[in-house]
Amino acid sequence: MADKNEILSAEAEAKLRQPIDEHIGAIQQQINALRKDGTDQVIALNSHIDAVKRDKSLTKGERDSLIQADRTGLVKAKEVEGKNKAQVAQLIGQAEAYLKEHFDKDYYQPVVASCAAEKVAAKQEYDQQLATLDQEHKATVAKLSDHAEIKEENYIHKNKLFDAKMTYQVRQRAIKDRKHAAFVYQYHMLDLLRMSKFSFQENLSQRWENYKYTFNRRDFLLRNGLYFAIVFVFIILCIITPIIKGTSLLTYNNVLNILQQASPQMFLALGVAGLILLTGTDLSIGRMVGMGMTAATIIMHQGINTGSVFGHVFDFSKMGLWPRVILALVVCIVLCTVFTTIAGFFTAKFMMHPFISTMANTLIIFGLVTYATKGVSFGAIDPAIPSMIIPNIGGFPSIILWAIVAIIVTWFVWNKTRFGKNLYAVGGNPEAASVSRISVFAVTLGAFVFAGILYGFGAWLECARMVGSGSAAYGQGWEMNAIAACVVGGVSFTGGIGKISGVVVGVTIFTALTYALTILGIDTNLQFVFSGIIILVAVTLDSLKYMQKK
Repeated sequence: MADKNEILSAEAEAKLRQPIDEHIGAIQQQINALRKDGTDQVIALNSHIDAVKRDKSLTKGERDSLIQADRTGLVKAKEVEGKNKAQVAQLIGQAEAYLKEHFDKDYYQPVVASCAAEKVAAKQEYDQQLATLDQEHKATVAKLSDHAEIKEENYIHKNKLFDAKMTYQVRQRAIKDRKHAAFVYQYHMLDLLRMSKFSFQENLSQRWENYKYTFNRRDFLLRNGLYFAIVFVFIILCIITPIIKGTSLLTYNNVLNILQQASPQMFLALGVAGLILLTGTDLSIGRMVGMGMTAATIIMHQGINTGSVFGHVFDFSKMGLWPRVILALVVCIVLCTVFTTIAGFFTAKFMMHPFISTMANTLIIFGLVTYATKGVSFGAIDPAIPSMIIPNIGGFPSIILWAIVAIIVTWFVWNKTRFGKNLYAVGGNPEAASVSRISVFAVTLGAFVFAGILYGFGAWLECARMVGSGSAAYGQGWEMNAIAACVVGGVSFTGGIGKISGVVVGVTIFTALTYALTILGIDTNLQFVFSGIIILVAVTLDSLKYMQKK
Protein backbone atom coordinates (compact mmCIF):
# COMPACT_ATOMS: atom_id res chain seq x y z
CA MET A 1 0.00 0.00 0.00
CA ALA A 2 1.40 3.39 -0.97
CA ASP A 3 2.00 6.00 1.74
CA LYS A 4 0.20 9.14 0.60
CA ASN A 5 2.30 11.25 3.00
CA GLU A 6 5.45 10.47 0.98
CA ILE A 7 3.98 11.95 -2.18
CA LEU A 8 5.11 15.55 -2.68
CA SER A 9 2.91 18.17 -4.28
CA ALA A 10 4.43 20.57 -6.82
CA GLU A 11 4.43 23.28 -4.13
CA ALA A 12 6.15 21.00 -1.60
CA GLU A 13 8.81 20.05 -4.15
CA ALA A 14 9.44 23.71 -4.99
CA LYS A 15 9.76 24.46 -1.27
CA LEU A 16 12.44 21.75 -0.91
CA ARG A 17 14.38 23.28 -3.80
CA GLN A 18 14.02 26.90 -2.68
CA PRO A 19 17.06 27.05 -0.32
CA ILE A 20 19.25 25.50 -3.03
CA ASP A 21 17.97 27.97 -5.64
CA GLU A 22 18.56 30.93 -3.35
CA HIS A 23 22.08 29.90 -2.30
CA ILE A 24 23.30 28.88 -5.79
CA GLY A 25 21.45 31.84 -7.33
CA ALA A 26 23.33 34.29 -5.13
CA ILE A 27 26.67 32.74 -6.09
CA GLN A 28 25.66 32.72 -9.77
CA GLN A 29 24.92 36.46 -9.63
CA GLN A 30 28.42 37.14 -8.29
CA ILE A 31 29.96 34.98 -11.01
CA ASN A 32 27.89 36.70 -13.73
CA ALA A 33 29.08 40.10 -12.50
CA LEU A 34 32.72 38.97 -12.66
CA ARG A 35 32.24 37.47 -16.13
CA LYS A 36 30.39 40.44 -17.59
CA ASP A 37 33.43 42.42 -18.77
CA GLY A 38 35.71 39.39 -19.08
CA THR A 39 34.58 35.95 -20.26
CA ASP A 40 31.26 37.16 -21.69
CA GLN A 41 33.04 39.81 -23.73
CA VAL A 42 35.64 37.29 -24.98
CA ILE A 43 32.85 35.02 -26.24
CA ALA A 44 30.89 37.90 -27.80
CA LEU A 45 33.93 39.39 -29.56
CA ASN A 46 35.09 36.01 -30.93
CA SER A 47 31.59 35.39 -32.29
CA HIS A 48 31.54 38.85 -33.87
CA ILE A 49 34.95 38.27 -35.50
CA ASP A 50 33.66 35.01 -37.03
CA ALA A 51 30.51 36.78 -38.26
CA VAL A 52 32.56 39.59 -39.83
CA LYS A 53 34.80 37.07 -41.61
CA ARG A 54 31.71 35.40 -43.12
CA ASP A 55 30.01 38.67 -44.10
CA LYS A 56 30.51 38.98 -47.87
CA SER A 57 28.88 42.44 -48.01
CA LEU A 58 31.86 44.10 -46.31
CA THR A 59 34.88 45.41 -48.17
CA LYS A 60 38.32 44.16 -47.19
CA GLY A 61 39.10 47.45 -45.49
CA GLU A 62 35.86 47.46 -43.48
CA ARG A 63 36.39 43.83 -42.49
CA ASP A 64 39.97 44.44 -41.36
CA SER A 65 38.96 47.55 -39.41
CA LEU A 66 36.16 45.74 -37.55
CA ILE A 67 38.34 42.72 -36.78
CA GLN A 68 41.15 44.96 -35.51
CA ALA A 69 38.73 46.81 -33.19
CA ASP A 70 37.37 43.50 -31.89
CA ARG A 71 40.86 42.14 -31.28
CA THR A 72 41.77 45.26 -29.31
CA GLY A 73 38.68 44.76 -27.17
CA LEU A 74 39.55 41.07 -26.92
CA VAL A 75 42.90 41.85 -25.33
CA LYS A 76 41.22 44.00 -22.64
CA ALA A 77 38.50 41.38 -22.04
CA LYS A 78 41.09 38.63 -21.60
CA GLU A 79 42.95 40.79 -19.07
CA VAL A 80 39.74 41.17 -17.04
CA GLU A 81 39.03 37.43 -17.45
CA GLY A 82 42.49 36.52 -16.17
CA LYS A 83 42.20 38.95 -13.26
CA ASN A 84 38.86 37.44 -12.11
CA LYS A 85 39.66 33.82 -12.92
CA ALA A 86 40.77 32.79 -9.42
CA GLN A 87 37.75 34.45 -7.77
CA VAL A 88 35.34 32.82 -10.24
CA ALA A 89 36.94 29.42 -9.65
CA GLN A 90 36.61 29.91 -5.87
CA LEU A 91 32.90 30.77 -6.17
CA ILE A 92 32.28 27.77 -8.45
CA GLY A 93 34.02 25.56 -5.89
CA GLN A 94 31.76 26.90 -3.12
CA ALA A 95 28.65 26.26 -5.22
CA GLU A 96 29.77 22.73 -6.12
CA ALA A 97 30.49 21.92 -2.46
CA TYR A 98 27.03 23.17 -1.45
CA LEU A 99 25.34 21.13 -4.19
CA LYS A 100 27.28 18.03 -3.22
CA GLU A 101 26.22 18.41 0.41
CA HIS A 102 22.58 19.42 -0.02
CA PHE A 103 21.15 18.62 -3.47
CA ASP A 104 20.94 14.86 -3.22
CA LYS A 105 20.04 14.67 0.49
CA ASP A 106 17.64 17.62 0.78
CA TYR A 107 15.97 17.55 -2.65
CA TYR A 108 16.66 14.73 -5.09
CA GLN A 109 16.22 11.72 -2.78
CA PRO A 110 12.89 13.00 -1.36
CA VAL A 111 11.66 13.51 -4.95
CA VAL A 112 12.77 9.96 -5.88
CA ALA A 113 10.93 8.57 -2.84
CA SER A 114 7.87 10.64 -3.76
CA CYS A 115 7.91 9.35 -7.35
CA ALA A 116 8.22 5.74 -6.15
CA ALA A 117 5.26 6.18 -3.79
CA GLU A 118 3.23 7.94 -6.48
CA LYS A 119 3.99 5.13 -8.92
CA VAL A 120 2.66 2.55 -6.46
CA ALA A 121 -0.42 4.67 -5.77
CA ALA A 122 -1.08 5.06 -9.52
CA LYS A 123 -0.88 1.28 -10.01
CA GLN A 124 -3.25 0.65 -7.11
CA GLU A 125 -5.75 3.19 -8.43
CA TYR A 126 -5.51 1.68 -11.92
CA ASP A 127 -6.10 -1.85 -10.61
CA GLN A 128 -9.05 -0.61 -8.56
CA GLN A 129 -10.47 1.18 -11.60
CA LEU A 130 -10.17 -2.00 -13.69
CA ALA A 131 -11.95 -4.01 -11.00
CA THR A 132 -14.75 -1.43 -10.81
CA LEU A 133 -15.16 -1.37 -14.60
CA ASP A 134 -15.23 -5.17 -14.70
CA GLN A 135 -17.94 -5.31 -12.01
CA GLU A 136 -20.01 -2.67 -13.77
CA HIS A 137 -19.64 -4.50 -17.09
CA LYS A 138 -20.74 -7.84 -15.62
CA ALA A 139 -23.72 -6.21 -13.90
CA THR A 140 -24.78 -4.48 -17.13
CA VAL A 141 -24.38 -7.63 -19.26
CA ALA A 142 -26.43 -9.63 -16.73
CA LYS A 143 -29.40 -7.32 -17.36
CA LEU A 144 -29.19 -7.66 -21.16
CA SER A 145 -30.59 -10.45 -23.33
CA ASP A 146 -30.33 -9.03 -26.83
CA HIS A 147 -27.14 -10.14 -28.66
CA ALA A 148 -26.67 -6.76 -30.38
CA GLU A 149 -26.93 -4.91 -27.05
CA ILE A 150 -24.43 -7.27 -25.42
CA LYS A 151 -22.05 -6.74 -28.33
CA GLU A 152 -22.39 -2.97 -28.00
CA GLU A 153 -21.79 -3.16 -24.23
CA ASN A 154 -18.63 -5.25 -24.82
CA TYR A 155 -17.41 -2.60 -27.25
CA ILE A 156 -18.11 0.20 -24.75
CA HIS A 157 -16.35 -1.76 -21.99
CA LYS A 158 -13.32 -2.29 -24.23
CA ASN A 159 -13.12 1.47 -24.89
CA LYS A 160 -13.36 2.24 -21.17
CA LEU A 161 -10.50 -0.17 -20.47
CA PHE A 162 -8.44 1.49 -23.18
CA ASP A 163 -9.14 4.97 -21.77
CA ALA A 164 -8.17 3.78 -18.29
CA LYS A 165 -4.93 2.32 -19.64
CA MET A 166 -4.09 5.55 -21.49
CA THR A 167 -4.77 7.62 -18.36
CA TYR A 168 -2.53 5.32 -16.32
CA GLN A 169 0.26 5.50 -18.89
CA VAL A 170 0.04 9.30 -19.00
CA ARG A 171 0.35 9.41 -15.23
CA GLN A 172 3.32 7.01 -15.30
CA ARG A 173 4.99 9.22 -17.87
CA ALA A 174 4.40 12.33 -15.75
CA ILE A 175 6.02 10.61 -12.75
CA LYS A 176 8.99 9.62 -14.93
CA ASP A 177 9.28 13.19 -16.27
CA ARG A 178 9.21 14.59 -12.73
CA LYS A 179 12.02 12.34 -11.54
CA HIS A 180 14.10 13.08 -14.65
CA ALA A 181 13.58 16.83 -14.27
CA ALA A 182 14.81 16.64 -10.66
CA PHE A 183 17.94 14.80 -11.77
CA VAL A 184 18.65 17.21 -14.63
CA TYR A 185 18.18 20.32 -12.48
CA GLN A 186 21.52 19.82 -10.71
CA TYR A 187 23.34 19.64 -14.05
CA HIS A 188 21.43 22.70 -15.26
CA MET A 189 22.90 24.68 -12.36
CA LEU A 190 26.38 23.22 -12.97
CA ASP A 191 26.00 24.13 -16.65
CA LEU A 192 25.45 27.79 -15.76
CA LEU A 193 28.26 27.81 -13.23
CA ARG A 194 30.88 26.17 -15.45
CA MET A 195 29.61 27.35 -18.84
CA SER A 196 28.79 23.84 -20.10
CA LYS A 197 31.96 22.15 -18.86
CA PHE A 198 31.41 18.72 -17.27
CA SER A 199 33.76 16.02 -16.03
CA PHE A 200 33.88 12.60 -17.70
CA GLN A 201 31.99 11.04 -14.78
CA GLU A 202 29.30 13.73 -14.97
CA ASN A 203 28.87 13.22 -18.73
CA LEU A 204 28.63 9.47 -18.17
CA SER A 205 26.03 9.95 -15.42
CA GLN A 206 23.91 12.20 -17.66
CA ARG A 207 24.07 9.78 -20.58
CA TRP A 208 23.02 6.87 -18.39
CA GLU A 209 20.11 8.86 -16.97
CA ASN A 210 19.02 9.95 -20.48
CA TYR A 211 19.23 6.34 -21.67
CA LYS A 212 17.01 5.16 -18.81
CA TYR A 213 14.63 8.06 -19.38
CA THR A 214 14.19 7.42 -23.12
CA PHE A 215 14.35 3.61 -22.92
CA ASN A 216 11.46 1.81 -24.58
CA ARG A 217 11.32 -1.97 -24.41
CA ARG A 218 9.52 -2.43 -27.72
CA ASP A 219 11.90 -0.10 -29.59
CA PHE A 220 14.87 -1.80 -27.95
CA LEU A 221 13.73 -5.25 -29.08
CA LEU A 222 12.98 -4.01 -32.59
CA ARG A 223 16.46 -2.50 -32.86
CA ASN A 224 18.40 -5.31 -31.22
CA GLY A 225 16.19 -8.41 -31.33
CA LEU A 226 17.96 -9.83 -34.36
CA TYR A 227 21.37 -9.29 -32.72
CA PHE A 228 20.23 -11.22 -29.65
CA ALA A 229 18.87 -14.05 -31.82
CA ILE A 230 22.09 -14.33 -33.87
CA VAL A 231 24.31 -14.13 -30.78
CA PHE A 232 22.16 -16.83 -29.15
CA VAL A 233 22.58 -19.07 -32.22
CA PHE A 234 26.34 -18.40 -32.20
CA ILE A 235 26.56 -19.33 -28.50
CA ILE A 236 24.73 -22.59 -29.25
CA LEU A 237 27.21 -23.27 -32.07
CA CYS A 238 30.12 -22.56 -29.68
CA ILE A 239 28.67 -25.14 -27.27
CA ILE A 240 27.93 -27.91 -29.78
CA THR A 241 31.08 -27.53 -31.93
CA PRO A 242 33.43 -29.10 -29.31
CA ILE A 243 30.90 -31.90 -28.79
CA ILE A 244 30.48 -32.73 -32.48
CA LYS A 245 33.92 -31.86 -33.88
CA GLY A 246 36.07 -32.14 -30.76
CA THR A 247 37.49 -28.64 -31.24
CA SER A 248 36.64 -25.27 -29.70
CA LEU A 249 35.21 -22.57 -31.93
CA LEU A 250 36.44 -19.57 -29.95
CA THR A 251 40.18 -20.13 -30.23
CA TYR A 252 42.65 -17.35 -31.02
CA ASN A 253 43.38 -18.80 -34.48
CA ASN A 254 39.67 -19.17 -35.28
CA VAL A 255 38.98 -15.58 -34.27
CA LEU A 256 41.82 -14.39 -36.52
CA ASN A 257 40.48 -16.56 -39.37
CA ILE A 258 37.03 -15.02 -38.95
CA LEU A 259 38.47 -11.50 -39.02
CA GLN A 260 40.61 -12.38 -42.05
CA GLN A 261 37.58 -13.64 -43.96
CA ALA A 262 35.57 -10.62 -42.86
CA SER A 263 38.17 -8.09 -44.04
CA PRO A 264 37.54 -8.24 -47.83
CA GLN A 265 33.81 -8.55 -47.11
CA MET A 266 34.06 -5.36 -45.07
CA PHE A 267 35.05 -3.36 -48.16
CA LEU A 268 32.06 -4.70 -50.09
CA ALA A 269 29.60 -4.09 -47.24
CA LEU A 270 30.88 -0.54 -46.69
CA GLY A 271 30.45 0.14 -50.40
CA VAL A 272 26.90 -1.16 -50.72
CA ALA A 273 25.91 0.44 -47.38
CA GLY A 274 26.09 3.86 -49.04
CA LEU A 275 23.73 2.68 -51.77
CA ILE A 276 21.29 1.17 -49.26
CA LEU A 277 21.41 4.51 -47.44
CA LEU A 278 19.96 5.96 -50.68
CA THR A 279 17.19 3.27 -50.65
CA GLY A 280 19.13 1.36 -53.31
CA THR A 281 21.18 -1.82 -53.54
CA ASP A 282 23.82 -3.49 -55.72
CA LEU A 283 23.36 -6.95 -57.22
CA SER A 284 26.66 -6.84 -59.13
CA ILE A 285 29.06 -7.03 -56.15
CA GLY A 286 29.87 -10.72 -56.63
CA ARG A 287 30.58 -10.25 -60.32
CA MET A 288 32.72 -7.18 -59.55
CA VAL A 289 34.80 -9.34 -57.21
CA GLY A 290 35.15 -12.02 -59.90
CA MET A 291 36.18 -9.42 -62.49
CA GLY A 292 38.67 -7.76 -60.11
CA MET A 293 40.08 -11.11 -58.99
CA THR A 294 40.58 -12.18 -62.61
CA ALA A 295 42.30 -8.93 -63.57
CA ALA A 296 44.52 -8.95 -60.47
CA THR A 297 45.47 -12.61 -60.97
CA ILE A 298 46.43 -11.99 -64.61
CA ILE A 299 48.66 -9.05 -63.66
CA MET A 300 50.27 -10.67 -60.60
CA HIS A 301 50.41 -14.20 -62.07
CA GLN A 302 53.50 -16.30 -61.51
CA GLY A 303 55.13 -16.44 -64.93
CA ILE A 304 53.21 -16.40 -68.18
CA ASN A 305 49.43 -16.71 -67.82
CA THR A 306 47.84 -20.10 -68.38
CA GLY A 307 44.74 -18.55 -69.92
CA SER A 308 44.03 -15.87 -72.48
CA VAL A 309 41.90 -12.72 -72.64
CA PHE A 310 40.14 -12.30 -75.98
CA GLY A 311 42.69 -14.75 -77.36
CA HIS A 312 45.73 -12.85 -76.09
CA VAL A 313 48.00 -14.37 -73.43
CA PHE A 314 49.40 -11.73 -71.07
CA ASP A 315 52.76 -11.95 -69.37
CA PHE A 316 53.56 -9.34 -66.72
CA SER A 317 56.32 -11.39 -65.09
CA LYS A 318 59.02 -9.14 -66.56
CA MET A 319 57.77 -6.24 -64.45
CA GLY A 320 58.93 -5.80 -60.87
CA LEU A 321 56.72 -7.10 -58.08
CA TRP A 322 55.71 -3.72 -56.64
CA PRO A 323 54.77 -2.23 -60.05
CA ARG A 324 52.59 -5.31 -60.68
CA VAL A 325 50.98 -5.04 -57.26
CA ILE A 326 50.18 -1.35 -57.77
CA LEU A 327 49.00 -1.91 -61.36
CA ALA A 328 46.70 -4.69 -60.20
CA LEU A 329 45.17 -2.41 -57.56
CA VAL A 330 44.67 0.42 -60.05
CA VAL A 331 43.09 -1.89 -62.63
CA CYS A 332 40.76 -3.40 -60.01
CA ILE A 333 39.62 0.03 -58.85
CA VAL A 334 39.23 1.40 -62.39
CA LEU A 335 37.24 -1.59 -63.65
CA CYS A 336 34.91 -1.67 -60.66
CA THR A 337 34.48 2.11 -60.61
CA VAL A 338 33.68 2.24 -64.35
CA PHE A 339 30.84 -0.25 -63.97
CA THR A 340 29.46 1.27 -60.75
CA THR A 341 29.57 4.69 -62.43
CA ILE A 342 27.54 3.33 -65.35
CA ALA A 343 24.93 1.93 -62.97
CA GLY A 344 24.99 5.13 -60.93
CA PHE A 345 24.51 7.30 -64.01
CA PHE A 346 21.41 5.42 -65.15
CA THR A 347 20.07 5.43 -61.60
CA ALA A 348 20.66 9.15 -61.04
CA LYS A 349 19.86 10.44 -64.52
CA PHE A 350 16.88 8.32 -65.51
CA MET A 351 15.56 7.51 -62.02
CA MET A 352 16.14 3.83 -62.75
CA HIS A 353 15.92 1.64 -59.67
CA PRO A 354 19.38 0.36 -58.61
CA PHE A 355 17.96 -3.16 -58.66
CA ILE A 356 17.62 -2.90 -62.45
CA SER A 357 20.82 -0.97 -63.21
CA THR A 358 23.00 -3.23 -61.07
CA MET A 359 21.27 -6.38 -62.34
CA ALA A 360 22.16 -5.25 -65.86
CA ASN A 361 25.74 -4.72 -64.66
CA THR A 362 25.76 -8.26 -63.26
CA LEU A 363 24.82 -9.76 -66.61
CA ILE A 364 27.20 -7.54 -68.60
CA ILE A 365 30.21 -8.16 -66.34
CA PHE A 366 29.70 -11.90 -66.10
CA GLY A 367 29.10 -12.20 -69.84
CA LEU A 368 32.14 -10.12 -70.78
CA VAL A 369 34.55 -11.77 -68.33
CA THR A 370 33.36 -15.30 -69.18
CA TYR A 371 33.53 -14.66 -72.92
CA ALA A 372 36.95 -12.98 -72.69
CA THR A 373 38.53 -15.68 -70.52
CA LYS A 374 36.49 -18.71 -71.69
CA GLY A 375 35.52 -19.13 -68.03
CA VAL A 376 38.90 -20.57 -66.99
CA SER A 377 40.65 -19.98 -63.67
CA PHE A 378 44.00 -18.22 -63.97
CA GLY A 379 45.81 -20.10 -61.23
CA ALA A 380 48.10 -18.65 -58.59
CA ILE A 381 49.80 -15.29 -58.30
CA ASP A 382 53.49 -14.91 -57.48
CA PRO A 383 53.95 -16.43 -53.98
CA ALA A 384 55.99 -13.44 -52.82
CA ILE A 385 53.14 -10.98 -53.39
CA PRO A 386 50.74 -11.90 -50.53
CA SER A 387 53.46 -11.27 -47.95
CA MET A 388 54.00 -7.86 -49.54
CA ILE A 389 50.33 -6.81 -49.47
CA ILE A 390 49.07 -8.59 -46.35
CA PRO A 391 52.08 -9.74 -44.32
CA ASN A 392 51.69 -11.40 -40.94
CA ILE A 393 53.03 -9.01 -38.30
CA GLY A 394 54.05 -11.09 -35.30
CA GLY A 395 51.47 -13.68 -36.24
CA PHE A 396 48.78 -11.02 -36.74
CA PRO A 397 47.29 -10.87 -40.29
CA SER A 398 47.65 -7.32 -41.59
CA ILE A 399 44.64 -7.72 -43.91
CA ILE A 400 42.62 -6.84 -40.79
CA LEU A 401 44.47 -3.51 -40.64
CA TRP A 402 43.42 -2.81 -44.24
CA ALA A 403 39.80 -3.32 -43.17
CA ILE A 404 40.26 -1.01 -40.17
CA VAL A 405 41.62 1.72 -42.45
CA ALA A 406 38.62 1.30 -44.77
CA ILE A 407 36.26 1.59 -41.79
CA ILE A 408 37.97 4.80 -40.59
CA VAL A 409 37.97 6.38 -44.06
CA THR A 410 34.34 5.50 -44.73
CA TRP A 411 33.30 6.74 -41.28
CA PHE A 412 35.08 10.03 -41.99
CA VAL A 413 33.38 10.38 -45.38
CA TRP A 414 29.94 9.65 -43.92
CA ASN A 415 30.21 11.80 -40.81
CA LYS A 416 32.75 14.56 -41.41
CA THR A 417 32.31 15.62 -45.04
CA ARG A 418 29.62 17.56 -46.87
CA PHE A 419 29.14 14.59 -49.20
CA GLY A 420 28.38 12.34 -46.21
CA LYS A 421 25.82 14.76 -44.79
CA ASN A 422 24.23 15.09 -48.23
CA LEU A 423 24.17 11.29 -48.50
CA TYR A 424 21.97 11.08 -45.39
CA ALA A 425 19.83 13.99 -46.60
CA VAL A 426 19.17 12.48 -50.04
CA GLY A 427 18.54 9.05 -48.56
CA GLY A 428 16.08 10.44 -46.02
CA ASN A 429 14.14 12.71 -48.38
CA PRO A 430 15.47 13.35 -51.91
CA GLU A 431 12.76 15.94 -52.69
CA ALA A 432 13.59 18.02 -49.61
CA ALA A 433 17.31 17.64 -50.36
CA SER A 434 16.75 18.92 -53.90
CA VAL A 435 14.84 21.94 -52.60
CA SER A 436 17.79 22.60 -50.25
CA ARG A 437 20.02 22.88 -53.35
CA ILE A 438 21.67 19.50 -52.85
CA SER A 439 22.43 17.82 -56.15
CA VAL A 440 20.68 14.45 -55.93
CA PHE A 441 22.38 13.41 -59.18
CA ALA A 442 25.89 14.19 -57.87
CA VAL A 443 25.29 12.51 -54.50
CA THR A 444 23.85 9.35 -56.09
CA LEU A 445 26.65 9.13 -58.65
CA GLY A 446 29.22 9.82 -55.92
CA ALA A 447 27.86 6.99 -53.77
CA PHE A 448 28.23 4.56 -56.68
CA VAL A 449 31.77 5.77 -57.46
CA PHE A 450 32.80 5.43 -53.81
CA ALA A 451 31.30 1.93 -53.76
CA GLY A 452 33.31 1.02 -56.87
CA ILE A 453 36.56 2.12 -55.22
CA LEU A 454 35.82 -0.04 -52.18
CA TYR A 455 34.84 -3.03 -54.37
CA GLY A 456 38.16 -2.69 -56.23
CA PHE A 457 40.14 -2.69 -53.00
CA GLY A 458 38.14 -5.66 -51.72
CA ALA A 459 38.76 -7.72 -54.87
CA TRP A 460 42.48 -6.88 -54.80
CA LEU A 461 42.83 -7.95 -51.15
CA GLU A 462 40.81 -11.12 -51.76
CA CYS A 463 43.18 -11.99 -54.62
CA ALA A 464 46.14 -11.61 -52.26
CA ARG A 465 44.39 -13.60 -49.50
CA MET A 466 43.53 -16.48 -51.83
CA VAL A 467 46.91 -16.26 -53.67
CA GLY A 468 45.09 -15.78 -56.97
CA SER A 469 42.54 -18.25 -58.37
CA GLY A 470 40.70 -15.48 -60.19
CA SER A 471 37.83 -16.50 -62.45
CA ALA A 472 34.54 -15.10 -63.71
CA ALA A 473 32.63 -17.38 -61.34
CA TYR A 474 34.48 -16.22 -58.22
CA GLY A 475 32.42 -14.13 -55.81
CA GLN A 476 29.05 -15.59 -56.75
CA GLY A 477 26.52 -14.76 -54.05
CA TRP A 478 28.80 -12.33 -52.23
CA GLU A 479 26.35 -9.51 -52.82
CA MET A 480 23.85 -11.32 -50.60
CA ASN A 481 26.37 -11.53 -47.76
CA ALA A 482 27.25 -7.83 -48.07
CA ILE A 483 23.62 -6.71 -48.23
CA ALA A 484 22.62 -9.02 -45.36
CA ALA A 485 25.47 -7.70 -43.20
CA CYS A 486 24.32 -4.11 -43.80
CA VAL A 487 20.69 -4.88 -42.99
CA VAL A 488 21.65 -6.85 -39.89
CA GLY A 489 23.84 -3.88 -38.90
CA GLY A 490 20.87 -1.50 -39.03
CA VAL A 491 21.34 0.22 -42.42
CA SER A 492 17.72 0.76 -43.41
CA PHE A 493 16.27 0.19 -46.87
CA THR A 494 13.86 3.04 -46.07
CA GLY A 495 16.82 5.39 -46.57
CA GLY A 496 18.83 7.88 -44.55
CA ILE A 497 19.35 5.55 -41.57
CA GLY A 498 22.54 3.65 -40.79
CA LYS A 499 25.90 3.77 -39.05
CA ILE A 500 29.34 2.46 -39.94
CA SER A 501 29.53 0.71 -36.57
CA GLY A 502 26.41 -1.25 -37.50
CA VAL A 503 27.96 -2.38 -40.79
CA VAL A 504 31.10 -3.54 -38.96
CA VAL A 505 29.05 -5.52 -36.44
CA GLY A 506 26.89 -6.99 -39.20
CA VAL A 507 29.87 -8.19 -41.27
CA THR A 508 31.62 -9.65 -38.22
CA ILE A 509 28.53 -11.49 -36.98
CA PHE A 510 27.64 -12.82 -40.41
CA THR A 511 31.18 -14.03 -41.12
CA ALA A 512 31.44 -15.66 -37.69
CA LEU A 513 28.20 -17.56 -38.23
CA THR A 514 29.22 -18.71 -41.70
CA TYR A 515 32.61 -19.83 -40.35
CA ALA A 516 30.96 -21.75 -37.50
CA LEU A 517 28.54 -23.49 -39.86
CA THR A 518 31.44 -24.42 -42.16
CA ILE A 519 33.41 -25.94 -39.26
CA LEU A 520 30.34 -27.99 -38.35
CA GLY A 521 30.24 -29.28 -41.92
CA ILE A 522 26.88 -27.69 -42.78
CA ASP A 523 26.28 -27.85 -46.54
CA THR A 524 26.94 -24.57 -48.38
CA ASN A 525 23.47 -24.66 -49.91
CA LEU A 526 21.91 -24.80 -46.45
CA GLN A 527 24.05 -21.82 -45.48
CA PHE A 528 22.34 -19.89 -48.29
CA VAL A 529 19.00 -20.82 -46.72
CA PHE A 530 20.24 -19.53 -43.38
CA SER A 531 21.39 -16.25 -44.98
CA GLY A 532 18.03 -15.83 -46.69
CA ILE A 533 16.16 -16.26 -43.40
CA ILE A 534 18.39 -13.67 -41.70
CA ILE A 535 17.79 -11.15 -44.50
CA LEU A 536 14.02 -11.75 -44.33
CA VAL A 537 13.89 -11.31 -40.55
CA ALA A 538 16.19 -8.26 -40.62
CA VAL A 539 14.15 -6.45 -43.29
CA THR A 540 10.91 -7.34 -41.48
CA LEU A 541 12.19 -5.79 -38.24
CA ASP A 542 13.42 -2.76 -40.20
CA SER A 543 9.97 -2.35 -41.78
CA LEU A 544 8.30 -2.61 -38.35
CA LYS A 545 10.59 0.15 -37.06
CA TYR A 546 9.69 2.31 -40.07
CA MET A 547 5.94 1.73 -39.63
CA GLN A 548 6.17 2.53 -35.93
CA LYS A 549 8.04 5.75 -36.74
CA LYS A 550 5.36 6.71 -39.25
